[in-house]
Amino acid sequence: MIRIGLRDARAHLGRFVMSIIAIALGVSFVVGSFCFREMMNNQVDQMMASNSDADVYVRGSKEQKGASTMGAMGSSSDSGSGGSSSDSSESKTYNRIDISLTDDIAKVEGVKRAEAVYQVSGLVLVDKSGNAVSTMGGATSALGLKDGTWRSATLVKGRWAKTKHEIALHTFAAETAGLKVGDTTKLVYPDGAVDVKVVGLFSTTSSQAGAIIIGLAPEVAKDYFQQQSGQVGTARYLTVYGSANGGQPLTEAQQQELADRINKALPAGSKAVAITGQHVRDSNAETTKKALGFVQPLILIFAVIALFVGSFIIANTFSMIVRESMRGYALLRSIGASPAQVFVTVVVQAIVLGLMGSLIGIGLGWIMVKGIVALMAHMGTPMTGSSNPSVTDMLVGLVVGVLVTLIGASLPARRAAMAPPIQAMNETVNPEKPVWPRGVAGTAMIVFGAASWMLCWRIAAANNDGGSVSPWSWLNDAASSMGTGWPLGVGAGLVVIGVIVLAPALVGPTSVVLGWIPAHVFPVTGRLATRNLARGKRRTANTAAALFVGVAIVSCLGVVASSAKASVAGIVDSGLKSDFSAMSASDGRIPDDAIEAIRKTDGVGSVSQSRMLMGVTYGSGDGQTQAMTFAEQPSLFTKVFAPVTHAGDADKALRNGELVVGIAVAKDNGWKVGDTVRVNGRQVVVDKEATAKAQAEYQAQVEAKVSGLQAEAQQLLASGDAAGAQAKAAEAQQSAEDARNVDPSTLVKTKTTVTHVKVRIGAIIENSVYRSMVLMNDETAGKVANEYTMFTIMLFVNAARGEDLGALKARLIKAVKPYYVVNVQDREEFKSTMSTMVDQILLVLYALLALSIVIAVFGIVNTLALSVSERTKEIGLLRAIGTSRAQVRGMLGIEAAIIAVFGTVMGMVTGVAAGVVIRAVYEANGLSSLSVPWGQLGVFLALSIVVGLVASVSPASRALRQPVLDAVAAE
Repeated sequence: MIRIGLRDARAHLGRFVMSIIAIALGVSFVVGSFCFREMMNNQVDQMMASNSDADVYVRGSKEQKGASTMGAMGSSSDSGSGGSSSDSSESKTYNRIDISLTDDIAKVEGVKRAEAVYQVSGLVLVDKSGNAVSTMGGATSALGLKDGTWRSATLVKGRWAKTKHEIALHTFAAETAGLKVGDTTKLVYPDGAVDVKVVGLFSTTSSQAGAIIIGLAPEVAKDYFQQQSGQVGTARYLTVYGSANGGQPLTEAQQQELADRINKALPAGSKAVAITGQHVRDSNAETTKKALGFVQPLILIFAVIALFVGSFIIANTFSMIVRESMRGYALLRSIGASPAQVFVTVVVQAIVLGLMGSLIGIGLGWIMVKGIVALMAHMGTPMTGSSNPSVTDMLVGLVVGVLVTLIGASLPARRAAMAPPIQAMNETVNPEKPVWPRGVAGTAMIVFGAASWMLCWRIAAANNDGGSVSPWSWLNDAASSMGTGWPLGVGAGLVVIGVIVLAPALVGPTSVVLGWIPAHVFPVTGRLATRNLARGKRRTANTAAALFVGVAIVSCLGVVASSAKASVAGIVDSGLKSDFSAMSASDGRIPDDAIEAIRKTDGVGSVSQSRMLMGVTYGSGDGQTQAMTFAEQPSLFTKVFAPVTHAGDADKALRNGELVVGIAVAKDNGWKVGDTVRVNGRQVVVDKEATAKAQAEYQAQVEAKVSGLQAEAQQLLASGDAAGAQAKAAEAQQSAEDARNVDPSTLVKTKTTVTHVKVRIGAIIENSVYRSMVLMNDETAGKVANEYTMFTIMLFVNAARGEDLGALKARLIKAVKPYYVVNVQDREEFKSTMSTMVDQILLVLYALLALSIVIAVFGIVNTLALSVSERTKEIGLLRAIGTSRAQVRGMLGIEAAIIAVFGTVMGMVTGVAAGVVIRAVYEANGLSSLSVPWGQLGVFLALSIVVGLVASVSPASRALRQPVLDAVAAE
């Protein structure tokens, strides 16, 4: 029986082509997803080994509950990253430690170097042509680097930077910017652009995945880090390199030994602990891999769609094979073959088909990942992780492909095995079973799915307005613990499966409706096409499922995306009062000089700053909570944004120095208007004692240096070297002059103080923009933080009365041009920016739709080929009585178009319904307006007709190739 199955597989290989393609597409995405994930993981491991390469790290010993954790890649400024371009943060956050501990650590046996390495984000490098450097990879990051700071960084040319006006560049950054050693350019620091000279180039042992890395003078990096973070004299990590291996990395055992010695040497009360570098690298890698974990499921979505739809194509293919081989199977049964043996012959063909499709898919998946890596490199994100599929990846793809093929072939194989031999010998096509049971089951599933969606909507509404889901307490309790995720997902699953189950019952009435126009425009071919579809309801429905799944997903997310764009536009149109907005294109911080330039621009009536306060918490003790906190001008609600007030008077509260709280924050903390809360913040202030000590030490150093030089001059003069004595005296005089001209700010020492301010809640607002924020005016913010711990992220500009907005915009753009990172937008451009973000997401949706269309074409071709095969004699008779070749093509074209439109309409109805539910569920999160993209849906519908017509070409050609007499004589 196996030999018979292999022979049949060889005989029907041409019929398997489209099924092989469907399986290959699905398997390619499966293998590609696993391969891409492993490549990314390998890249992360390489980067962590390079960027967090210290032998030991010293960090805080007390975990900070409720503190936000920065990601390991592309994070905000921090220190102690071991020379990393990435923040060496673990999945948990610990207390900061005093950097003076480096003195104690340096004395430990086996320590070669111990220091805090400062990292600054948000800088912008200007390239050779005068444009800001940007890539699709990581953000621009700057580190304080000198010899020995970062073991994995090798200086390949020049030297390290020593002043604010010097930089060293990573080789990738230099290549991207078109700069070399000796070139001058501009570097936009957080406080403005500065002319800098490239004094060195360095490379790293691993690719930085497109990140732009700049080496700063360590003191410059320290100063800007302290400005950005508001942290003075503390760090999250101190990096330690060991001396045991002559500068080479320590083994894990050596790292642990060194960490143990450091822990013994740390002073009591330091709240610090030493851990191995390998532990930090493993933790960083795990955190980063989790953050990148969304990539594989995204690719697997394509695989699931391809395989799900491919199973229908496989089922149709094997239906065709079984139909044509039915008499052979009946003959086998009549000579003693059992149903199981007949089943095996079909299964053997399925295995051959699955193996062929899977092997091709494995190759396609490999090529796909190679293509993605090449594209990323072309777009400025080079990856050096291995992109070759592992044996496990290939086995998974092989198993998935064969399994899906077996599932698709199982029903036709069962039909071949269970058909009575006499019936199989005498009937070309078995009569189709009634479809009404499937109609009942599908309708029930859709009803339950809709009920689940209704429950989801009620849960969301109850969460927003504080009401109850239903009159029944047991349901309210269940809904409270369940949330909105489960009902939404379960409802979507039930509705989608229900539509697929119901579809055969809809084929009859739908074909009549969709065929009404063709039947009247083309009386003969249109009516024949409509009747032909109704003869194979299950097959027609299975074929339409290919488009149904893809169109449903795209329509659903299209409604969500369109609603998001409409909601943003509504917020801007109804809420935003300012004429222009300005924001930073780097880390969000707008340089102070740029703010001043905007204020001084002719025609500006008012400028409102929105400043973020860093590290603010609310409450006391272990019950402290966090919320994004902003300082705003009193004019916020009169000149910038109209408040949607839930309770209290937002404008009055802001002017009176009270808190204006977003409704989400208020609900999370149980706050109401009139409550008084403790606001905890930080301020960086001058440490007078440390400053006096630093000034005294500097003065003593200068005096000692001058006295030493004068003594040397006297000795040289006594020995008769008048020229040497004169040179030394001049050097002493120059040293004294330099000391008089030193910038006093370099000797000022600062410290961080913790602030606690009790403030009354004056209003709660519902604006989607502010629902997760706490707002206060500048006076109150000044008690909580200062210029070191808050920075401007947004400006709102109003024109003076009667000012021409177009001319003012041109002047504003000119005013901020020297700062490179500031982007000025009018109201329409602000809306467009928000819409562009949504449009980028839609690109993925269109890719999904394209995949569905490709597979749908194969499915329709397969179905029509099966239909043509079954109706060979019928088509022959039509041609014998005078039906033209064009009419035959038209009949099959109309059939294909109706199938495509049927699947598309089902997908659009289901997808739009799901999108409406999702929009309603997340209304409070900003999706305030419902917008259905009717134009986009119309394009889908028109495209489906084209898809059907294209898919009908091959089967029609096959039907017309056979001579009329042979077709009439066919059985």
